[in-house]
Amino acid sequence: MIGCMLIHGFTGAPYEVGPLADYLKEHTDWLISVPTLPGHGEDETLHGVTFDEWIDTADEKLNELVETCDTIYLVGFSMGGVLAGYLATKYKIDKLVLLSAAYKYIHPSQMVKDIAEMVLDTTKGKLAQNELFIRYKNKMKVTPFQASLQFRKLVRQLRPSFQHVTVPTLILQGKLDSMVPCKTAHTIYQTIGSVDKQMYVMDCSRHLICHGDDQGDVIQKVYEFLINGTDQSHHTLAPS
Repeated sequence: MIGCMLIHGFTGAPYEVGPLADYLKEHTDWLISVPTLPGHGEDETLHGVTFDEWIDTADEKLNELVETCDTIYLVGFSMGGVLAGYLATKYKIDKLVLLSAAYKYIHPSQMVKDIAEMVLDTTKGKLAQNELFIRYKNKMKVTPFQASLQFRKLVRQLRPSFQHVTVPTLILQGKLDSMVPCKTAHTIYQTIGSVDKQMYVMDCSRHLICHGDDQGDVIQKVYEFLINGTDQSHHTLAPS
């Protein structure tokens, strides 16, 4: 049996990878796991939660899948991508997908553009329709500072493990991402040791790559990568 686990990002929830998870459930007979990390989800309570708890939970849920399935696919979004990269060096993973992986984070120049866009939408009375505002207005209010520090600690601790990733890997990154710099995808591509690795920059996507204008293309690329046989001579680089 094939098992596929999808890991959401910091302050997020399974909805962040929901469209992709739903597509895989509908078009495959795989066992799909989309765990909620401690302190996350609808009842977000990040106060007092440590990064070790996020690692332990992801590890535990993946181990459950490994005990049931003989083929394992792992998908990680944002912070979940960092967790997925680490877990791919600890377990026998058959394929790895990294979506907007927070190997590096905060893209100042794009964030300035996004803030300017929100200001413009405010003057037009359209702020309530602004994608970034809708997604992050509540998070900015409720995320404890200590939780942000825990996120940074997690990235610092797990980032070195990417050098030891050797499984077939697909990297997707939004060009308009204000949280993770677009060049991060190139850095990950150059860092991992996988022979079979592919990378695409999605021109119309922001950070929530599974919910953006490229959603259909993102889902199709992931689906095709997972269902197709790996080609050990295949390398794909997106344009710089």
